[in-house]
Amino acid sequence: MTRKSPLVKRIAIVVGAVVLTAIVSMATTLGVSRSIEGNATAINLAGSLRMGAYELLARSAADPAGDQSTTFTKRLDAYEARMDHSGFRQAIPDANGHPLAKQHQAMELLWQDELRPALIANTPNSTRVTADLLTITERYVAAVDELVSMLEHRTEARIDLLHLIQVISLIFSILIIVGLFLDLKNRVLHPLRKLVDIAVAVGEQDFSRKANLKGSDELSRLGSAFDQMTTELAQSYRELREEARGKTRELERSHAALELLHSSSRSLFANHDLCNGAIPMLQDLEQLLGIGPIRLFLHDKNSSEPVEAITTSTKERPFYCKDHHCNACLVTPEVFDELPSEDNDGRRLLLPIRTPGQLLGTLEVWYPASKGLSQTARRLLETLSDQLATAIFLERQITEEQQLTLAEERTVIARELHDSLAQSLSYLKMQVARLRRLHITGEHEKIHGEILEELSTGLNSAYRQLRELLTTFRLKLDTPDLATALRQTVEEFSERLGSEVQLEYRLPPQTLSPNEEIHTLQIIREGLANAVKHSQASEVLVRVLFESPRVVVKILDNGKGLPAGDQPAQHYGLIIMQDRARTLGGKASVHNRESGGVEVALSFVPKSRHLITSEAASG
Repeated sequence: MTRKSPLVKRIAIVVGAVVLTAIVSMATTLGVSRSIEGNATAINLAGSLRMGAYELLARSAADPAGDQSTTFTKRLDAYEARMDHSGFRQAIPDANGHPLAKQHQAMELLWQDELRPALIANTPNSTRVTADLLTITERYVAAVDELVSMLEHRTEARIDLLHLIQVISLIFSILIIVGLFLDLKNRVLHPLRKLVDIAVAVGEQDFSRKANLKGSDELSRLGSAFDQMTTELAQSYRELREEARGKTRELERSHAALELLHSSSRSLFANHDLCNGAIPMLQDLEQLLGIGPIRLFLHDKNSSEPVEAITTSTKERPFYCKDHHCNACLVTPEVFDELPSEDNDGRRLLLPIRTPGQLLGTLEVWYPASKGLSQTARRLLETLSDQLATAIFLERQITEEQQLTLAEERTVIARELHDSLAQSLSYLKMQVARLRRLHITGEHEKIHGEILEELSTGLNSAYRQLRELLTTFRLKLDTPDLATALRQTVEEFSERLGSEVQLEYRLPPQTLSPNEEIHTLQIIREGLANAVKHSQASEVLVRVLFESPRVVVKILDNGKGLPAGDQPAQHYGLIIMQDRARTLGGKASVHNRESGGVEVALSFVPKSRHLITSEAASG
């Protein structure tokens, strides 16, 4: 039995050995038993032959002579018949050289040659013959005794051999059983116990147990399969556990991001400044999802390319920034260089900011290529883009409503001024004209003339102011934005000037409130009106620029310039422009250019939306 034999083969060998041992033991026992078959009968017959020999001796001496011939002869024949008994012959080996066969042959020769003739020749009362016959009989009996002794020794030897065979068979069977038990213990029970322990450990999510069974039998292969299975299960369990942990972390991030979106949506919709309302939320979202930077680009009809409106990380202050006290989006160059970008194998996700039927802008999200972007993060960003689209749409709608409300209020004020104050001023002018026709003479003529002149001048000034106010109040932005209104204004004054008025407009979207746009547009119109009326210019340029955080407006012409080379004193248009500039929180100036012509300059910082809204509501 080899250690590498399969289990079934080893069991078959053990069973075969046990069966073979039993067969050999039974065969040898049968052979030995058959070899001693008839020995007892032979021993009994031999004993009877001894007694029969003495009986014949006694009969030959005691029987009468007349009876000896017949009766004695029968007895001799009966004695010889016992000697030829089949049981006796069966106990004697057929081989002539066998000691037992020699002893039997010697016994028969002694009977045939000496004892039988002596018994026949014996006569009653013959002392001599009887003494010789007794001697022969004793020799014959001694031969029979030797034969019986040899039969007994042969029978005992066969019985001892039979015992030995049985002992050997028993010992061999015990050895086989002990070997089988040890082999079953080492190769079956112990491996099965290990396999059961592994199965129990696997049920308890412990995959560290290993069978480590060596060999090629069934249990060894099963142990190897269990070891491979536990290794694969451990790896799968680790992967599933890591995946579950990742999903849990992702769900936690998603939950936190949803809470952030929910809480920030209020400030996003409540704060009219998109930058201040969105950047804190976007930066918190970047930390949760491990992404960034995030940029928002708005589509502007005045620009062929999308205009950046929000960024969460930048080295330099964005050009559209209106609050130079805010550093929310500013980061150090070292941090900025570590952010995902095209230079360091970053990935970019573009999400449309749209409402039904209208594309408002694009949300640009950068993320590390090594980590990727999960589907949950994509869905959260899509939700964010929807919220931004809604906020931007509502912001634009609020702006349009503010423009409409402001225009309606100014129209009502203009109507009231025209129907009340304008008529009153016209009436006063008519009364002054009547006083002039009275031709007052005398010492009060000069005083009356001065008073009438002052009244006329005051009324004309008041009337001009009223007309300017009516123009201002009747002016409204019918176009959706300042840029379009400026283009229309430029076209209008180009026709009046007779040459094209150039326009250079670079303002970020949603920079000005409706009230600021009205005042800015009116100042530009006043400057263009002065250029058309007084400058005699052939070229006029209007610049509207954003030099963060200020809005700078310039009207440049190449005309004859101001007569005195300085701002005109008490010029009505300049006073109006300065009043409007103060309303915007800035200043306006008019001066000659070094290259010739006049420059009208306006500079102001746009106010926050809620302050502008409250100002517009109050004025």
